[in-house]
Amino acid sequence: MKSKLLWFWFLVISFSVIAQEKIDYQMMQRIRQEGLQNSKIPELMSYLCDVYAPRLAGSPQYREAGKWAVEKLKEFGLVNSKMESFNLSARGWEVKKFYAAMTSPQYMPLIAYPKAWTSGLENSISGNAVLMDIKKEEDLNQYKGKLKDAIVLIKGEQEVTLSFEAEATRYTDEDLKKLQLAPDGSGRRNFSPEQIEQMRTQRELQNKILNFIKQEGGKVILEPSRGKHGTIFVQSGGSYRKGSELSLPQIVVSVEQYNRIVRILQKKIPVSLDIDLQANFVDSDSLGYNIIAEIPGTDKKLKDEVVILGGHFDTWHAATGGTDNSAGCAVAMEAVRILKTLGVQPKRTIRIALWDAEEIGLIGSREYVKAHFFDRDKKEKKTEYDKLAAYFNYDNGSGKIRGIYAQGNFEVIPIFEQWLKPFNDLGASTVTLRNTSGTDHLSFDAVGLPGFQFIQDELEYEARTHHSNMDNYDHTVKSDLIQSATIMAAFIYNAAMREEKLPRKYFDPNAIPQRRPMF
Repeated sequence: MKSKLLWFWFLVISFSVIAQEKIDYQMMQRIRQEGLQNSKIPELMSYLCDVYAPRLAGSPQYREAGKWAVEKLKEFGLVNSKMESFNLSARGWEVKKFYAAMTSPQYMPLIAYPKAWTSGLENSISGNAVLMDIKKEEDLNQYKGKLKDAIVLIKGEQEVTLSFEAEATRYTDEDLKKLQLAPDGSGRRNFSPEQIEQMRTQRELQNKILNFIKQEGGKVILEPSRGKHGTIFVQSGGSYRKGSELSLPQIVVSVEQYNRIVRILQKKIPVSLDIDLQANFVDSDSLGYNIIAEIPGTDKKLKDEVVILGGHFDTWHAATGGTDNSAGCAVAMEAVRILKTLGVQPKRTIRIALWDAEEIGLIGSREYVKAHFFDRDKKEKKTEYDKLAAYFNYDNGSGKIRGIYAQGNFEVIPIFEQWLKPFNDLGASTVTLRNTSGTDHLSFDAVGLPGFQFIQDELEYEARTHHSNMDNYDHTVKSDLIQSATIMAAFIYNAAMREEKLPRKYFDPNAIPQRRPMF
């Protein structure tokens, strides 16, 4: 009976909110026309992917790209456009030259890429490969005295299965219905205590293997990619933190080629490899930079309040970050361009924020929230805390918007449903109570601020592009991004023009868990 009563009051509140919500349909039509017919998405994406990429956090390339973004936002007519710094304590890292090949028993150029923040080589090297397939720590003993100047393969042959289903997918109507009606209110994956212990043990063994190879004088470490078809998923192999110990060069090789080398070695046939890796650490600037710009509010009472939109600006280094997250940056930049082109005079200030260092722990957005809204460590509310109307994030590939996650906020559901109505015909209609994780809206949500991520079609994001060497311009869907930027512009407009800020969830600052860095 109690649960039925709660649902009754929820429905009463919902219908009350719906009745109060006002939509400027004429403006929605204008936003659609400008966004769908005059989009600058292809141009923005080409600059972000082809000219100013990759953008690894802390790298010189990131800072050059940031300067371009600041000037582009000024060109669009935004004000206060700047790179706002924070203490990242990072050392930059960049690849200047890389080559890898098997030279015997036959020649084979390798599809491979070095892991970020691992050391380079003083000179190119040629040597025989040594295969290590370690199941437990005791297995290391057999390699003592055998790894001096070696090129070491640290895993055995990997299974590669055929694909019988398409890699790219879109949400079906049934998928969206399940997402909308999910009763658990959580999109997070839960691991059993046994799984957590297994992962911890495996991570400890991996660290012991790497340390052993370094102590024994190994030169380079090779490992297989988890992808196939020549796709390499590669992230970090060392610490970005300034002053931390340098790791050996670590290189990820396409699984098909890696397996070939393993099988040859298992036949006791020597394998010779040539490797040249020039990777530079750059310590001239250890700060991080978020890119910020604004469309000022015009209402006397509301202009000090702010609506923020954005996505992360940093990318991994093996490609150009097309789906992760040049897509989100282009969508946010295009959304504010649409509003400026239409001459919108928002009641609240609209602020675009392109975040640094998301890929190494949401650091840019967390530091921004700490500086402007809420210090999680001190449990201290800043003066701007009550001025934030909402934050909207885009960071799940280049798939079109299908709806939005409400992050457990019951009161915003009927509001967002109304905001989506003018775009139902574009495939966007679902509002789910679920949480979603893994990106910058969490920095806001964690301190009780209304932060939201859109539901996007996955396409081939997880299967092919996410943190891989295939994450480039050609694996993004421009028509989907055009749809997304149009809807993003509409959401920002509605949030900026609404009489009241969006409702907030209950927030207990004493219940905030301690932050744990990703690296």
